[in-house]
Amino acid sequence: MENLSTELQNQATKILKQCFPDEDISSCLPADITPSTQDKFGHYQCNSAMKLGKILKTNPRNVALQILEKWEGLKDGMIDSFEIAGPGFINITLTDTFLSKELTAVIADERLGVPPLKEKKKIIVEFSSPNVAKELHVGHLRSTVIGDALARLFEFLGHDVLRLNHIGDWGTQFGMLITYLKEQHAGVLSNDEKADLPSLMNWYRESKKCFDADPEFKKRAQLQVVELQSGEPAALAAWEKICEISRLGFQEIYDFLDVKLVERGESFYNPKLSQVIKDYEAKGLIEVSDGAKCVFLEGFTAKDDKPLPMILQKSDGGYNYATTDAAAVHHRVTEEKADRIIYVVDAGQQLHFQMVFQGAAKAGYYDPAKVQLEHVAFGVVLGPDGKKFKTRSGETEKLIDLLQKAVDYAKKILQERLEDATPKEIEELAHTLGVDAVKYADLSCHRVKDYVFSYDRMLKFEGNTAAFLLYAYVRIQGIKRKVSKDVEAVVLTAPIVLKHPTEVALGLHLRRFGETLELMDRDLLPNRLSDYLYELAEKFHAFFRDCRVEGVPEENSRLVLCELTARILKTGLNILGLKTMPRM
Repeated sequence: MENLSTELQNQATKILKQCFPDEDISSCLPADITPSTQDKFGHYQCNSAMKLGKILKTNPRNVALQILEKWEGLKDGMIDSFEIAGPGFINITLTDTFLSKELTAVIADERLGVPPLKEKKKIIVEFSSPNVAKELHVGHLRSTVIGDALARLFEFLGHDVLRLNHIGDWGTQFGMLITYLKEQHAGVLSNDEKADLPSLMNWYRESKKCFDADPEFKKRAQLQVVELQSGEPAALAAWEKICEISRLGFQEIYDFLDVKLVERGESFYNPKLSQVIKDYEAKGLIEVSDGAKCVFLEGFTAKDDKPLPMILQKSDGGYNYATTDAAAVHHRVTEEKADRIIYVVDAGQQLHFQMVFQGAAKAGYYDPAKVQLEHVAFGVVLGPDGKKFKTRSGETEKLIDLLQKAVDYAKKILQERLEDATPKEIEELAHTLGVDAVKYADLSCHRVKDYVFSYDRMLKFEGNTAAFLLYAYVRIQGIKRKVSKDVEAVVLTAPIVLKHPTEVALGLHLRRFGETLELMDRDLLPNRLSDYLYELAEKFHAFFRDCRVEGVPEENSRLVLCELTARILKTGLNILGLKTMPRM
């Protein structure tokens, strides 16, 4: 089952070739078909006459007339009418009968009308990526929920997806922390003293103070780094203990958010870093500048217009993030056989990834014609004051605290709405609503923009919120209970028949689910899907207002239409990482 835009595009392409067999119109093929933003002007729009008018140096309306003369005679029950609008746009209205048959086929399709994959790809999504010995904070929220939504999309489409958590688990900071623990909290390393991530984070701060204030401690910490990097058993055992404590703290958040990740820290690539230098040297890319081994790439300059270096090895022999990322590219392409690698990292790292990608291509680590490397940048989370979201004390908000507050807010709302619910039910529903609200507030914003975090706004039952979408789903469950029929049996026997205008509007929007996922796949923008689901909920509420389901001649058809709406809502929300609720 193709998307409707694709079907119309194929039709229009044939028409264009027939109309202009002697003209070079290759730049206008395939035909340009887009969904109409306003249904009353037609369901779809062909924009090819506008482009052809420029190529043929003639009035686009005349071109549109030529196209329609051919197309009118080829209508096959799919198209009801054409209309030339404005300077030469062709509005296309589909027949209600065609849409009815399409939707009846969609509900019988386990992919809900989403076309099967033409090519299965290996896709790696790198997201979340916290640092060991530091708690996840609100800044990690966007990477985690955006990355999870993209991974879920690719999994639903049928790709082979690897979800990587590129954890910061290597570097000089571990020399400080291991030294401090050995000297102040040796029981942690011997398992005689309990420790959690907040304790580890506090000890890290204390170790930094010692490092800055005590020259002797600094020397011991630096020696500890050397021991760690050389693989000294005691240093490695201490490092592994620190990573284990951090991992437990991270997992609490991931379980709370229902996010699955495969951990692969920076340390994984450490043995490969010297080879990166050799490979780049072999390609003639390395230049020594002030003792450091650098790569100078075209188009990258500093503020003083001097060439901007990408440092792969510092003058003291240490490696940089660029070295690790280059090694990661090589491993992901050669070992993991990735076709597409996506990095969900904040917009502040844009220059870094541009240089890493270009350098890796020049080094022969990947072929841009065969493998896609994409940086999925995103803005920051703001507080009500328009500044980076922080606690009242001025500290960065811990992610676990932020999520728990959202659940607490949701709990108060549900206690007022569901007076007959048990405490256990309220707890379960509040967790779903609270987490959904936080995720959706983030994903419904264009990811490259900053957004203001507000518990009150995200938990409203009106507007583009998770609660509004969940309420549409809950309302459908209420209709099904009221009709009191075996919905699955009705779905198998009753076709969908669209007659009322709000039925048609809802049905058409349901048929565009596949097109929406195609856009999200192309642009890597989760708000493509959230916008679609919000409009779907609005169209369903309009249908609910205008079209009775229970006890009318159209009962079975409308019940199936409701069920299809529920299935697409649930599937779309699941792709975004949200769960549905039985009531609210």
